[in-house]
Amino acid sequence: MSAEQQTYMQRALHLARQAVGRTAPNPPVGAVIVKHGQIVGEGYHPQAGAPHAEIFALRQAGAQARGADIYVTLEPCSHHGKTPPCAEALIAAGLKSVVIGVIDPNPQVAGCGIARLKNAGLRVQIGLLEEQCRELIVAFRKHILTGLPFCTYKTAMTLDGNTATRSGDSRWISGAASRQRVHQIRNQVDAIMVGIETVLQDDPLLNTRLPGELSHDPVRIVVDSQLRMSPDSRMLSQHSSAVTLIATSCQDADKIAALEQAGAELMVLPSHAARVDLVALWKELGQRNLQSLLLEGGATLAAAALEHHLIDRMMVFIAAKMLGGTSQHGIFSGPGCPQMTQAIPLENSCVEQLGKDFLITGEVIQCLPD
Repeated sequence: MSAEQQTYMQRALHLARQAVGRTAPNPPVGAVIVKHGQIVGEGYHPQAGAPHAEIFALRQAGAQARGADIYVTLEPCSHHGKTPPCAEALIAAGLKSVVIGVIDPNPQVAGCGIARLKNAGLRVQIGLLEEQCRELIVAFRKHILTGLPFCTYKTAMTLDGNTATRSGDSRWISGAASRQRVHQIRNQVDAIMVGIETVLQDDPLLNTRLPGELSHDPVRIVVDSQLRMSPDSRMLSQHSSAVTLIATSCQDADKIAALEQAGAELMVLPSHAARVDLVALWKELGQRNLQSLLLEGGATLAAAALEHHLIDRMMVFIAAKMLGGTSQHGIFSGPGCPQMTQAIPLENSCVEQLGKDFLITGEVIQCLPD
């Protein structure tokens, strides 16, 4: 496909990325309508219940949509949900061709929109910037195929492998540029999770601090098996539109009532090895239509999640500094692999420099089929 076509799809991707972390249970989608080499309509899906990207683009294009081409990051839907099928709207508008980045991964609908468009006589092309379009919906794909959220474990450490000093001081390992990137990541996920030890030690807000009105707070999740969290925790007293969920296996009615009175929502789940059953927790989050999850600590929780194959992506910020002693605080806390041959590799890994820090990102395991 031509460079010009790639430019149009890049624009559609740019539009779609504006709503990442806000569309669940739907995927983020962008669309651009082109006629005689000019963009005449564009749009993206802002949130569930709102019109889809194609509809916004058609509204903007108006009568110019007839005989035009549309570039859309994901296969147009062909079923009735909260909104009518986009494939039918494209047909009714008289479009000439549809260029699609990636086929809908939902097995119940995959290819149906394409078939309807082709049957109506529209020319359909598939696979333009497919890798980028697939990455755009990675969380939706994981959720629709497994019912589980796509989990990214974000952590920071020194060059010699420490996440804190021997006294527990961890502010700040990474620099300002890295911390800014973390808030950008938070802005694009449905939920953020920490363990109770992180709450007791740092009393974090777990919010998003970015300038502008586009910033949003993800749902906050604290894994607290014995309900040691204080009702006076900062995350419960802050002004935020996002809810704080506490996952626990404790059924102490007084503790539950106190935390609920402080504004938290309790999820009482089964236990496993005297801790919250993480598989049950991930399933509960999936049932709540939380597609993307950012795990920020602590090391024991992360090790358990890794052991149960619940981490999909690693994002490790490495600061160019050393503590110079025996590592007491690592990014995982648990038995780990006994043999180097059993080490878990990262796939599709990349390295980025942020100020004086380095960010390594990679996929932990292939949980889903190609």
